[in-house]
Amino acid sequence: MRDNINQIQLFETQDGQINLEVRLQDETVWLNQSQMVMLFGRDQSVIARHIRNLFKEGELEHEAVYAKFAYTAEDSKTYQVDYYNLDVIISVGYRVKSPRGVLFRKWATQTLKQHLVQGYTLNQQRFDENAQALEAALALVRKTAQSPELSTDAGRGLVEIVSRYTQTFLWLQRYDEGLLNEPAGQNGGQLPTFEEATRKLQHLKQSLMAKGEATDLFAQPRGDGLSAILGNLNQSVFGDPAYPTIESKAAHLLYFVVKNHPFSDGNKRSGAFLFVDFLHINQRLFNKNGEAVINDTGLAALTLLVAESDPKQKATLIKLIMTMLSTTPEKEFA
Repeated sequence: MRDNINQIQLFETQDGQINLEVRLQDETVWLNQSQMVMLFGRDQSVIARHIRNLFKEGELEHEAVYAKFAYTAEDSKTYQVDYYNLDVIISVGYRVKSPRGVLFRKWATQTLKQHLVQGYTLNQQRFDENAQALEAALALVRKTAQSPELSTDAGRGLVEIVSRYTQTFLWLQRYDEGLLNEPAGQNGGQLPTFEEATRKLQHLKQSLMAKGEATDLFAQPRGDGLSAILGNLNQSVFGDPAYPTIESKAAHLLYFVVKNHPFSDGNKRSGAFLFVDFLHINQRLFNKNGEAVINDTGLAALTLLVAESDPKQKATLIKLIMTMLSTTPEKEFA
């Protein structure tokens, strides 16, 4: 994996005669020819000849040690300039027999070591945090699996969610990203008004009652709970949306309806319905292949997962749902 170092470090000699802005990238340091002229105190023609000979004699492979980077010149214009990495710099230093080359090599080696150690420490911390987050999410799954409400079909949905979530963890880890960092998501997301949501829930209620699967208490409002949830999801903070993406709104809508109990009965089913309806009206219920991003059993299992979770685990649940709703194909689940 390519290192994410992409910084500028200052190399100075003790006598103050040399002052170079050295680029750090891809686990090495880079100088252009003009900088090597300053470092080694030789004419540009000499430096250019030695670089050509390095490749001509097969000492180094050109493509492995060469890159073009943007460089802002004294005229304030930006140019694409040829740069060479530490292998080239050291080899040229040996050929011109420059004491400064030895000093630069020692400085570069120590600088790179410090950055790599710092990078390893940060990556290790991120991995530990990811592992803890994964364990927290799977602990919720274990708890939910013991619920008497979990039917065989919902159990299969839960297993599928676990499988997909584990794949997401591995995929993200492979690219050295945080498992439960919020995905960027798709900005926007139109929420239903309180009246629209109520009307749709009443249609659902009539359908369920006709099949004997609900009573008159289903989706019966408890105070202004639903209105408050929708208002909360639409609020702004310092002029910016508090829930800026479709993924964020969808995850919080499901969580708030299930956990805040805005209805006398049927909070889980109402939350699942509003969750799916929100995805539908924002054209996110189906993926690019025309397949639903979540099926009935998966939705039942996910809703139960939210219901069984400890309020302290809210952040874990929200980010889990957002990750699953990500538009990246590897993160879709059915």
